[in-house]
Amino acid sequence: MKLPCILFIVLSICISCKHEITEQKESLIADNKVDHQLREVPKATIAPSIDGEANDPIWSAVSWQPLDQRWLGEAYTKDDFSGRYKLSWTPEGLYLLAEITDDKLYDQNEDPLKLWWDDDCLEIFVDADNSGGEHQFNHNAFAYHVALDGNVVDLAPGNVPTLYNSHVQSKISVNDQNTSLWECKITLYDDTYKDGGVNDQKILSAGQKIGFALAYCDNDASKTRENFIGSVPVPGEDKNRGWIDAGIFGTIQLTE
Repeated sequence: MKLPCILFIVLSICISCKHEITEQKESLIADNKVDHQLREVPKATIAPSIDGEANDPIWSAVSWQPLDQRWLGEAYTKDDFSGRYKLSWTPEGLYLLAEITDDKLYDQNEDPLKLWWDDDCLEIFVDADNSGGEHQFNHNAFAYHVALDGNVVDLAPGNVPTLYNSHVQSKISVNDQNTSLWECKITLYDDTYKDGGVNDQKILSAGQKIGFALAYCDNDASKTRENFIGSVPVPGEDKNRGWIDAGIFGTIQLTE
């Protein structure tokens, strides 16, 4: 009877040690992430209404940030594309206002899970714990593709295209022939998120750091997107790495 008990105790100790080492490793990774493009994001006293109108008090108090880094495609003119964005937060989520000048809004695929990156769309990259690292087919971070019709797509584990419409609420309004406003609320989830399971959202508070980047897929009338413009400079020749590597994200810090 003593031998099974001893084996059980040894096994329990091994599992506990492995769990502790994993937590230490994750903590070390988070501590070692480089916070490039560190920007402070102010809290909204009144949560913005997601109506695409940009008339909420917080938007007049927050500065625009540029969306001007060419990640893919040939050089483009300002008439073809220009973009900028603002951010705010409440405990319930991040709020994004993006102003996009695009000479042609194009949505060629009716199926939201088919070639979604080749349509005009806003792509929101979020790493809830700012840990960086690989997230291609897992939820270490999210790369939300927000389509013109409001559908939100990312890859689930197993390389499965999946709708995450409950994660990003959005509204688009076209102000004139070429300029559109995208207003979004992003609910954050950490790397414990399980598709099809019951998941608790991450409640935000002042002082938290979050990995963040924004990009726009621009297609004027081609079979594939013509440009991919991001918010963060990416070193090296391969700049289309945001959907794989959360280490290229910038860092935002929440403030009161």
